[in-house]
Amino acid sequence: MSEYTDEQLILNFQKGDIKSFNEIVERFKDRLLNFVNGYMNDYQVSENLVQDTFVKVYTHGNSYKEISKFSTWIYTIAGNLAKTELRKLKRRKTYSFSQLSNEDREFSIDRHSSSDSKNDSERTHKYQQIKKAIPQLSEDFRNIIILRDIQELSYDEISNITGLAIGTVKSRINRARLKLIEMINEK
Repeated sequence: MSEYTDEQLILNFQKGDIKSFNEIVERFKDRLLNFVNGYMNDYQVSENLVQDTFVKVYTHGNSYKEISKFSTWIYTIAGNLAKTELRKLKRRKTYSFSQLSNEDREFSIDRHSSSDSKNDSERTHKYQQIKKAIPQLSEDFRNIIILRDIQELSYDEISNITGLAIGTVKSRINRARLKLIEMINEK
């Protein structure tokens, strides 16, 4: 990987440097996949949406302006594609959540490590409950939780992506976490 910033890479790509585009793909593919999968909860659909995101970046790369961070721009594209896909699925009434498989676990909700299998089992169960509950949150809460707790973005980055004030971002994160706890405890 080069030492270029994301913004320098997209500017290089706008000038015709395909290697810069390839590096953008390498930098963002896993993060975007986790982000989009937080919406879709379907790994294959999420992979397709991430590919669509990169196609849009490739075909509309010249529309990026250095007004905002590149990461804000690409997350917005991916989020919009995921929201559009969710609307299509809801219209078709075929929306279902896939079962969690080992290959889908690229991030960890609980970061404590322990060799105790009972604790591991409890963590896995808790993880599965959270994974199932996130898509049931309202869109505003779901977006915030995915960006903060799964993508581990800063409050500033979330504020830039969502266009919300930092205070609103913090408040929604807290309310979303409380709602998740409430949903899990109801089961």
